[in-house]
Amino acid sequence: MITEAAAAEFLAKGYQGTSIDDIAATAGVAKRTVYNIYGDKEQVFRAMITAAIATAESYSERLGTSGLTDRRTRSEAPLEERLVDIARDLAQAIHGGPVIRLRRLVIGEAERFPDVAIEYYRRAPQLVMTRLAQALAELDAAGHLAVPDPELAAEHLAFLAIGASLDRAMFDSDLQLDAALTRAEAGARAFYRAYRR
Repeated sequence: MITEAAAAEFLAKGYQGTSIDDIAATAGVAKRTVYNIYGDKEQVFRAMITAAIATAESYSERLGTSGLTDRRTRSEAPLEERLVDIARDLAQAIHGGPVIRLRRLVIGEAERFPDVAIEYYRRAPQLVMTRLAQALAELDAAGHLAVPDPELAAEHLAFLAIGASLDRAMFDSDLQLDAALTRAEAGARAFYRAYRR
């Protein structure tokens, strides 16, 4: 409850603009309660980022069993359509929630909290890339795609699907989700044409 309130405050006002009073009021608890649990604003910030990372890790685990390669859950849809589904899901996860604002916050506070920025990158964006690379390596081994370098292929898929829209959204909060999803689909189809056997 307090970390959710902290997220709302930090994402709206930034680290400097947020106070323990703000967090306590949003959480509906006494200021002393926040101090008793977390100690200070820095620890609340760290806890909020840790909670966000846990959400990203959960998404990454789901990506690993999304139906792209897992025989138990794989749909009968053609591989190109499954890649489109993954790309659209990735775009939805990034553009349909607080991810953009969270990235802006982490980047903005990277000098104050370099360890937090590194940990966020390692356990959120990098983990997604690792899961994509693993899935693409499995598709290569099964003879469905020609993927000599799974890590590079994962970068290609991610950047074709969401790279441009993510870059734009970091600066322009008016990017529409529908446009991001359309770009994700086009990117996945381009990836499939480049890597199909």
